Amino acid sequence: MLKSLVKGAGLGLALGVMAGPALATETIKAVVIDGYPARALWVKEFTEFFIPEVDRRLAETGNYKMDWQESYGGTIVKPKGVLEGIKLGLGDIGIVTTIFHSSKLPSQALSAVTPFVAADARAVAKAVDEIAKEYPAMQAEFDAQNQVYLATGVVLDTYQVFSREPVNSLSDLEGSKVAGAGMNLRYLEGIDGAAGVRGGLTDFYNMVQTGLVDHAMLWPEAASTFKIAEVAPYMLKADLGAVNSKTITVNKDYWEKLPDEVKQVLQDVAVEYRDHVAGIAMDRAQASRDAYVAAGGTIVEMSPEERKAWAMSMPNIAAEWAKGLDDAGQPGTEMLQAYMAKLKDAGFEPVRDWAAEAATN
Repeated sequence: MLKSLVKGAGLGLALGVMAGPALATETIKAVVIDGYPARALWVKEFTEFFIPEVDRRLAETGNYKMDWQESYGGTIVKPKGVLEGIKLGLGDIGIVTTIFHSSKLPSQALSAVTPFVAADARAVAKAVDEIAKEYPAMQAEFDAQNQVYLATGVVLDTYQVFSREPVNSLSDLEGSKVAGAGMNLRYLEGIDGAAGVRGGLTDFYNMVQTGLVDHAMLWPEAASTFKIAEVAPYMLKADLGAVNSKTITVNKDYWEKLPDEVKQVLQDVAVEYRDHVAGIAMDRAQASRDAYVAAGGTIVEMSPEERKAWAMSMPNIAAEWAKGLDDAGQPGTEMLQAYMAKLKDAGFEPVRDWAAEAATN
């Protein structure tokens, strides 16, 4: 009898535990911002890859779920305003276009100051992101902007030159106006009479159409997405190189309130997003060139001799960049050498060895 009572009591206790309230899943709101439209490659993949992957990983434990609120295309900030928007808390997570902020984020220009090295988004994204995590300087720059760095992304296989009129050689760029965004305007400094005009990707179509510029430096996928062939039907395939231009950041005040589990998932998925977007950029490179031609564009390949002449005509902007960081107490020269070594190890032979020159100056 006693044994039966004990058994019954145990069963009742077990049923009571099973019938008890389950631990509730905590919902965390996340406002994501970018000034570029939802059709831009990196924005589209944030929606279709980053967010679902974070949701999937959090669902494995069931402790947390995200309430995503996405705002793109200038609703909250313009393309150049994401850094400030995240700093002020207008968004919790943002995709910062770093090329607009060379004074506030100087170390992010590492791949931009080393053109003619690697026309491969995957290699450049991995190398820059590794440098950012091996050297505190990059992350410290975002910290000063009240943000936490997650990962750097590369969305372009390589910069090319798109033109209103036929361009067959470096001399055809002399005396012309060229649209660019940030550091790549310095690529023009060795070309006689060429003048850079700063603009953003969403501006280039109108800049070329209205004659404000004769050429624009961008990449084939973007040229296809933004219908550049309609106004710039000639592309000079110069393979200037892939450049990191997108960094996922989180408002620091928001970050500090996040549970550790959510922080870890965001960090891990940011790295996967980095490689995912870079892979898409490379996968679409040839298809985008084909689409450009199908839309009426003509592509002329620059000769190796012309590419070298262009590279050698430039001032050593990499050495200048490194010295600027060195003078500010940051390891600019070390970062430059480490970056170039990573790309050489990955199989890329630079047209101009920026780090070797910097070391001899």
